[in-house]
Amino acid sequence: MLTQNLGYPRIGSHRELKKICENYWAGKTGYKNVLQVGKNIRHENWLMQKEAGIDVIPSNDFSFYDQVLDHSLTFGVIPKRYNEVILKKGNTELDLYFAMARGYQKDDLDVVAMEMTKWFDTNYHYIVPEFYKDQPFKLFSTKIIDEFYEAKQLGIITKPVLIGPVSYLLLGKEKEAGFEKIDLIKNLLPVYQDILTRLDALNVEYIQFDEPFLTLDLTEKEQKAFEYAYKELRKAFPRLKIVLATYFEGLGNNLTLATSLPATVLHIDLVRAPQQLPEVIAALNTKTILSLGLVDGRNIWKNDFENSLSVIKQAENKLGKDRVWIAPSCSLIHTPVNLDNETNEQNLSVEIKQWLAFAKQKIAETVTIKQLASGENAASVERKFAENKLAQQNRKTSALIHNNSVKQRVKNIEDKDAERLSNYPSRKIKQQKLNLPAYATTTIGSFPQTAEVRSWRAKFKNGTFSAEEYDALIAEETVKAVKWQEEIDLDVLVHGEFERNDMVEYFGEQLDGFAFSKNGWVQSYGSRCVKPPIIFGDVSRPKAMTVKWTAFAQSLTSKYMKGMLTGPVTILQWSFVRNDQPRAETCAQIALAIRDEVNDLEKAGIKIIQIDEPAIREGLPLRKADWQHYLNWAVKAFRISASGVQDETQIHTHMCYSEFNDIIQNIADMDADVITIETSRSQMELLDVFADFKYPNEIGPGVYDIHSPRVPKRAEMVQLLKKAKAVIPAEQLWVNPDCGLKTRGWDETKKALIEMVEAAKEMRKN
Repeated sequence: MLTQNLGYPRIGSHRELKKICENYWAGKTGYKNVLQVGKNIRHENWLMQKEAGIDVIPSNDFSFYDQVLDHSLTFGVIPKRYNEVILKKGNTELDLYFAMARGYQKDDLDVVAMEMTKWFDTNYHYIVPEFYKDQPFKLFSTKIIDEFYEAKQLGIITKPVLIGPVSYLLLGKEKEAGFEKIDLIKNLLPVYQDILTRLDALNVEYIQFDEPFLTLDLTEKEQKAFEYAYKELRKAFPRLKIVLATYFEGLGNNLTLATSLPATVLHIDLVRAPQQLPEVIAALNTKTILSLGLVDGRNIWKNDFENSLSVIKQAENKLGKDRVWIAPSCSLIHTPVNLDNETNEQNLSVEIKQWLAFAKQKIAETVTIKQLASGENAASVERKFAENKLAQQNRKTSALIHNNSVKQRVKNIEDKDAERLSNYPSRKIKQQKLNLPAYATTTIGSFPQTAEVRSWRAKFKNGTFSAEEYDALIAEETVKAVKWQEEIDLDVLVHGEFERNDMVEYFGEQLDGFAFSKNGWVQSYGSRCVKPPIIFGDVSRPKAMTVKWTAFAQSLTSKYMKGMLTGPVTILQWSFVRNDQPRAETCAQIALAIRDEVNDLEKAGIKIIQIDEPAIREGLPLRKADWQHYLNWAVKAFRISASGVQDETQIHTHMCYSEFNDIIQNIADMDADVITIETSRSQMELLDVFADFKYPNEIGPGVYDIHSPRVPKRAEMVQLLKKAKAVIPAEQLWVNPDCGLKTRGWDETKKALIEMVEAAKEMRKN
């Protein structure tokens, strides 16, 4: 019985990767320093796993930005627009890589970034591969080979991790008509074979192919592509030990396909789909090893050893110990690095901390489960088992978790609580009193959080600043932001959110039932890390959360100040959620808390309120058969949060990096007066589905990409707005950036928003 890990966080124990990359982008450090920090993180990760006792340790799970982008560079899937970046004197492979991720705007060269979207139903974002008819592939980057050799020099024979050939193609997007991306499998496979040949020469033993699409609905052509790809790989490398990794769902109707592929080890996710074990065992051939994904790679709750041992016993009884491996359910990049870094009980109480496990602790859990399953009777192993039992029991009986008044309020929800007073056409007439111009301009909410602003928050939290001193500084920054927005003539203003650390964490800090780590950072994309709240108990709102600063900002201007809230589904999706009750129940509790806040904002005179729900699409189950149940409760939660106001109050929502085609009816059912969406990277492609559906409410298609530092030209934005106008009636259109501006610098933000306002004014003349 062996243990394996599928992937480990690459940000470093103290976000070293974020810091070095951002310094490099700012021109504050050199190329060699970036490479060295990456090397240090890899070595630390490998050595830690070896010392913990993991038998099969991954390599090529490290990335400077995104693992899918790594593969695109490896396979030479580099759009032609980056040719000039490659040729520009002084640029390295890393500069090309970052240009693909972030765009490139330097001297006379201005190149847009590649599209970014969510990685399945997680809050991780990947860079979408761009495919063209007869797409050529070649080995461009040898990263996977270099890192295997690097680990070998440390004395560790790792298991290189590759996104499988079918999943890689399915993650991409066709950029021209006349072909299907899956048809490229025969072009792509020789590059995989080239990589395997080079690894084989270095005496690789195991190689992991991540094929998460085996847990999704597949077409017949896609299924045949799996059969073809793995038959060819096995034929070319008969002795190679293939670990076929599936995760995030059960195999379902792909069971026969997955178990027939010529893999040495099949990994399944028994956290998200525990019910699949008996049928997988029954379908497995007599030689394949089954890797049991028992330790949750998506959440931070401690593993229940007794339950895991019961599952292992089921597998052992049918397969024997030599055909059972133990592993986390998926890569651990979705969890924080190390719980040992949480030393401040003010952030995380001892009682709550005893229920948690971060990535390093999950590695230890995986090894301990193996020791227990193997019958090791060492005192240290038995002690860990006893401690685990006690923590599980303490969590079940803790008085911190349950609030009967909250549970009763959820039970008392009625249908009318999820309905606005009037339908949208009636509300639209009443909202015309807002007297907004055509192509009304606004932003999504946040403005740049400078190092200075962040330092104020840190000083307030550590007691260096009093509440009065901190509030005075935030007020001063808010005044400047409001004045500047008036100067450039934005139509609907925001207060800038300078008092907020994160769009979910800020609310969680003010809601009961939430706990927080100090160093529980998780990569969202590139250098962007978030620190998800921990929902451990029943959720309620003790007092108003945003009214103070929104009302203050409104008092500074005669223009409309938009109240900014995060919606219940997004708070749920972007938190570590309790696993002892249905997610729908937790979401309803959050919805009632946000409803109370919306109502208080209206009472304070705020006429426009935005409830951000960028995670609605992300939360969809991977199997379409399960969609409707989720959408029913998710849409209802949003409507509960938004439906307590008068018709004259305009409700906005925001969604980013979402494919809406399959759920457009559900988006319409949310019944927001205005929806703002990300569309700039896709060149307004996402609007087509709204046009085909004849979406009745107002839409703000993002006209510039805030995830790239480049400043768009006015003509670009005018062109995008003309594309929007061609498919959506002009009277329905708003003008806004793709997303919030928190992560951008003030210089680029000001330049871009000035151009955006002028683009809107130009459209009003037409």
